[in-house]
Amino acid sequence: MFVDQVRVYAKAGDGGNGVVSFRREKFVPRGGPDGGDGADGGDVILRVDPHTDNLKAFSYNPRLIAKNGGHGQSYKRHGKNGKQLIAKVPPGTVIYRSPAATVTEAVAMERREEGIDLEPVGDLTDYGEEFILCKAGKGGKGNWQFKSSTNQAPQERTLGTEGEQGVFYLELRRIADAGMVGFPNAGKSTLTGALSAAKPKVASYPFTTLAPSVGVVEFEGFKRCTIADIPGLIEGAHENRGLGHEFLRHITRCGLLLFVLDMGGSEGRDPIEDLQTLRTEIKMYDEELSQFPWMVVANKMDLEDGAANLERFRQRFPKVEVVPISAENGEGLDRLKEILAEKVGKQPKD
Repeated sequence: MFVDQVRVYAKAGDGGNGVVSFRREKFVPRGGPDGGDGADGGDVILRVDPHTDNLKAFSYNPRLIAKNGGHGQSYKRHGKNGKQLIAKVPPGTVIYRSPAATVTEAVAMERREEGIDLEPVGDLTDYGEEFILCKAGKGGKGNWQFKSSTNQAPQERTLGTEGEQGVFYLELRRIADAGMVGFPNAGKSTLTGALSAAKPKVASYPFTTLAPSVGVVEFEGFKRCTIADIPGLIEGAHENRGLGHEFLRHITRCGLLLFVLDMGGSEGRDPIEDLQTLRTEIKMYDEELSQFPWMVVANKMDLEDGAANLERFRQRFPKVEVVPISAENGEGLDRLKEILAEKVGKQPKD
C-alpha cells in the first residue's frame, strides 16, 4: 500500500513538576529545602530515513505522543527526562499545521469540505534531516531553588509546562531529477524498467501504475540520475479527475519533465493533441510547473504509424526537443540516456 498523504496528531511530553521537600534525618531535624526539579518532556521529531519511501506507517499509528518528564524528588533529585519520539519519514515530506486543535475538529472540517487553511511549517529533503514537530514542556523548579538568606524554608515550587500539541498533515512529494508525464498506456512504466533497475508493474490496460515509483539511471563516469514514473493523467486531471490529481505533486520537485507520448497511436490517440492536453493540465495545476524545462519522448516508434506521426508532430512543434524511442525493444534508449546524462546527470553524494 502506497500512502503519500496522512493526518497525524502530535503531542510532546509535559515537563515534570518541581516539588516541595525539606531534609529530615535523625540528627538533622531542621534541614533545609531539598525539593528537586522536574524534568523536561520529550520532543516529537520527524527524521528523514533513507529506507522509508512513503507514509504508510502513519496510517497505522497516526498518534505521535512523546513521554512526559518525571517529577522532582527529595534530596534535590532531578526527575527523569522524557524520551523523545522520533518518527521516520521519506525524503520529500512536506509538513502542514492544521488550524484545528484536535483530531475531532480536523475531521469535522474535512467532512464539511471546508477550505482548511493549512500552514506549511517544514519541508524535509535530505537524509538525516530532522524537524521538531512539537516541542517538549520544560520541567518546574523545586523549592530548593527558592532558598535565600531571607527565606530559609521556601514553600514555593513551579509546575512543569505543557508540551506542544497539534494536528498536522504530511504530504510526500517524490524527489527525482526527471519526471515522466503521459496518458495511460503511453509506456512510462516500460521505459522506467528499460532505463533503470526499477520494476514497475507493466500491463496492456490503463492505470497499471497506481503509485509513483522512482528508478535510478546509471551513466558512464559514475554519473546517475533519478526518474519518477507518475501514474497516467487524463484530461481534467487538475480538477481531480482520474488518478493524476493525486500524483501531480510528485513532479513539482523534478528538474526536467519528460512528456512520454504514444507516437505510434496504438489506441487511436493523436500525439499532437496529447501533448497539448498534457501541457494544459500541467499549467492548470501549477503555473510555475509549466515553466520547468521539458522535452518529448516519442515512444512506440516500432509501430506502423510511428514514423508518419513523428514527421507530422515535428512539423507542428519544430522547436520542441523530441527523442524517438521504442521502450519495448530498446531502440533510441542510448540517445535518451545521453541526453539525460547531459541535462540532469550528476555525481552521487558520498
